[in-house]
Amino acid sequence: MDLPDVKAIVTGAARGLGREFARQLVAAGASVAAGDINEGGLAELTEEVRSCSGRLHAAKLDVTQENSAAGFVHAAVDALGKLNVLVNNAGILRDGVLAKPENGWTRKMPTSQWRQVLDVNLTGPFLMTREFVSAVYQAETSPAVIVNISSVTRTGNRGQSNYSASKAGLDALTRTWALELAEYGIRVASIAPGVIETPILLNITDEALEELKASIPLARFGTPYEVWLALKFIIECDFFTGRAIEVDGGSIV
Repeated sequence: MDLPDVKAIVTGAARGLGREFARQLVAAGASVAAGDINEGGLAELTEEVRSCSGRLHAAKLDVTQENSAAGFVHAAVDALGKLNVLVNNAGILRDGVLAKPENGWTRKMPTSQWRQVLDVNLTGPFLMTREFVSAVYQAETSPAVIVNISSVTRTGNRGQSNYSASKAGLDALTRTWALELAEYGIRVASIAPGVIETPILLNITDEALEELKASIPLARFGTPYEVWLALKFIIECDFFTGRAIEVDGGSIV
């Protein structure tokens, strides 16, 4: 699929990787429906791409809510026409150990902390993909591509029970959907980034950042642009489906 022919939904588009994806797509001449709960970030994105050759439709989106997901997809179809790309990028971190003894009592990860991450990172892509695929069927759009943003921590990482589980589940959905949807001309793939230079790093101490960097063979963090290159490959390569691209500098979590 050529980038100027893309009519895409990008979730979590207000900042970080999602913002980079939306910006690069519009710059390449694509049409993009950018969704996020952060309306201020969407307004900034709109200004950034104003002079680009592509088209941007930005609107509030809560991927955890069925009505919001369905309404966003319908609005995207109205604004852009027949959709052919979905990037399930929206995700959150709420790190914490499962349970830890502290002075005679046990500090436990709250159930709400578990559910919040699973709702955004796993249920969100499920809802968005279900609505996107329905729109593709109705419009008889083919080919089409779904890209899930996973993580190198999908194989497990200390202090990230909820996040790791959500990303492992997303990888399983990637493979399942690739098998189910191939006959309809829909490819499904994922990208598993390592530590990338996004605003999320602002919440990590300098000491912890140095430890993270030391664990990466290339001795640096990745950039959003480098993850974009993986997304660009998946969109453009019509023979790629059911697999994950790791963009992690060779790190082993």
